[in-house]
Amino acid sequence: LRMLHLAQVGSSDTLVDLGSGDGRIASPAARDLGAHARGIDYDANVVELARRNAEQAGVSALAAFEQGDLLAADLSSATVVTMYLTPELTLRLRRTLLAAKPGTRIVSREFRMGDWEPEATADVDGRMVYFWTVPKRR
Repeated sequence: LRMLHLAQVGSSDTLVDLGSGDGRIASPAARDLGAHARGIDYDANVVELARRNAEQAGVSALAAFEQGDLLAADLSSATVVTMYLTPELTLRLRRTLLAAKPGTRIVSREFRMGDWEPEATADVDGRMVYFWTVPKRR
């Protein structure tokens, strides 16, 4: 939940979790904070597991999961993007994230995005979490 608190996620947010795995970020965003959450992962089996976990947690109406390519993810509805990926994939997503609507909040667990300096950092169980806001376009 520290990642979610760093981004000040609330019930008016639409969260997109890239590399959502079993739903351990998206489901709590829905359950504990009332956010609409969408998880995207390339692995169909993990997506199915995340759906089952969301159903068991009673948040299927707020947390949806889909199989897809993270690099082609539609972030147009996102107010918050979370991710815990590899360093290479995190860096490759930088251009996509910078193209999201200005003001979108981004949280990455453990990995930074090159020279894009985070606005805030936090230590979560011995791993760093980084926070950025998509800037206004010039």
